[in-house]
Amino acid sequence: MKKEHIVLPADPSDPEDFDVTREAMERGQRARLIRQTRTGLGLSQQEFASRFHVPVGTLRDWEQARARAPDFAIAYVRVIGRHPDIVSQAVG
Repeated sequence: MKKEHIVLPADPSDPEDFDVTREAMERGQRARLIRQTRTGLGLSQQEFASRFHVPVGTLRDWEQARARAPDFAIAYVRVIGRHPDIVSQAVG
């Protein structure tokens, strides 16, 4: 099995720190975008999920970086961030 490339090595002086792979870094950046979009709209996870027809468990997994949000989801969240009312009407 191929070992993933480390992009951010652990701090050797911090016993609780850990290495971060490229995939983990990307997953975290996607999680941040989704969370910032939702909180910027002033919506709870449940409200966002309901309004934009995203399963709340999936949204939680994406926001907590337990799962990597796919490219289409990132595009959808970016459109929601720019035009939340239009998207809400379109999916409503």
